[in-house]
Amino acid sequence: MVTNGTGALKGKSVLVTGGGSGIGLGVADLLAQSGAHVTIGGRTEDKLVAAAATVTPGHGGSISHHAVDVTVEEQVVRAVAAATAVTGRLDGVVACAGGNETIAPVTQIDVDAWRRTVELNVTGTMLTLKHAARELVRSGGGSFVAISSIASSNTHRWFGAYGVSKSGVDHLVQLGADELGASNVRVNCIRPGLTRTDLVALITDGGPLLEDYQACTPLPRIGEPEDIAQLARFLLSDESTWITGQIINVDGGQMLRRGPDFSSMLEQVYGAEGLRGVVAQ
Repeated sequence: MVTNGTGALKGKSVLVTGGGSGIGLGVADLLAQSGAHVTIGGRTEDKLVAAAATVTPGHGGSISHHAVDVTVEEQVVRAVAAATAVTGRLDGVVACAGGNETIAPVTQIDVDAWRRTVELNVTGTMLTLKHAARELVRSGGGSFVAISSIASSNTHRWFGAYGVSKSGVDHLVQLGADELGASNVRVNCIRPGLTRTDLVALITDGGPLLEDYQACTPLPRIGEPEDIAQLARFLLSDESTWITGQIINVDGGQMLRRGPDFSSMLEQVYGAEGLRGVVAQ
């Protein structure tokens, strides 16, 4: 058995949605370095091309890309087919596509933005699992890893649909694991904490909000995409063949305390009264 990650995924074909940046790209890079044939998916072709150019495969691995909006079923079908075609089978998936458009008090959430967020995070992950699992079953088994968030377990005030939808991802993973175990398909979930990406640079660059995150985290450093990627690689590898239905936090221990306090940022937008639910008539 391969140990320490070196060549741990040699020859395996893996689809990574949301692979054009951030955690998804960090995961794709480490998987390709470990010998996997990685197909990254995302909505923007140019972004995927640029992202693929930053990946340095090792141990015979490769990187390719396929444009996909995970909320559109036909596009998901084609992306799964593209990843399968690389080797003729599909061995693993990392469902990383996600986001949030609803940072606001619950009394002021935009309903259309709520629906788009739920559609992306929950329905997008469901469609990826639905169609990727078919190929994993045909291949005799494999591993599906969803990327959730600490916001699904620890309330993040004023995050609207994000934590709610990520909780849906957590349950979907457990449902999939229970159903697909009979076909030797493992389904697990990673809950990142604050992880350094362009999307959260406003936080990680410093200030009261970062200080609050650190005060709530036993290991008070900022997470890196590689922290998430290391666990994803393990869950995709043959070193985890009796692990399924698990939701694993990679958050420096923040799950033991509380979610972040965004009042220092959002009070400037909604006011103190707005943050407690008051809406002007």
